[in-house]
Amino acid sequence: MSTVDSLQTKLGYRFNDQSLLKQALSHKSAGKPHNERLEYLGDSILGFVIAENLYHRFPALPEGDLTKMRAALVCRPTLARIAREIGIQHCLRMGKGEIKNETFNRDSILSDALEAVVGALCIDGGIQVVQQVLATLYQERLRTISASGLRDSKTVLQEMWQKKNLPVPEYQVVEKTGAAHNRTFTVECTLPGTDRQFRSTGKTRKQAEQIAAAQALEAISDGD
Repeated sequence: MSTVDSLQTKLGYRFNDQSLLKQALSHKSAGKPHNERLEYLGDSILGFVIAENLYHRFPALPEGDLTKMRAALVCRPTLARIAREIGIQHCLRMGKGEIKNETFNRDSILSDALEAVVGALCIDGGIQVVQQVLATLYQERLRTISASGLRDSKTVLQEMWQKKNLPVPEYQVVEKTGAAHNRTFTVECTLPGTDRQFRSTGKTRKQAEQIAAAQALEAISDGD
């Protein structure tokens, strides 16, 4: 069985148009057509499908918790891990220089390729196919995730920044309002190496920091 056939087996779906899958697995270094447009489409579809799943799975959770959970599920490290689990790294088409430098195993390349595959799935089979495939790929993660048990967004964001060999994100309380028994904290998260800042509020400093980190992860995942 070829690596591409094995990938389709793990996806639980065989493409009607194999050229779409080939494009989804083609890095721009391999020439045109490459996967950047499919990645753009898949990124939005992935976020929507996971958000819808969480919305129905956790009807009592507030928006802030759902945002934090979605960010952890669609952030680059998570997508790269899923890509490795289904063998995308063995299927990528890349230029000779990229292959020599083993770029194919980078989180950024793998997460982009997975998003491109999602985009190709939608074009080839429609949104219901995407929902079925993602339900399989995320089955264990969706079964075990919870607002309380979730690996916190600050940790995920910190690990991401450490991989970039950059200082860890910084958090600063910029405002406190309300009486002592009903205080609201406003925290600003700054990402070193960028001009990006994310501000959020919470009933505790820790909660505000977590929400700000989740917003940062979401923005990074969205390519914002």
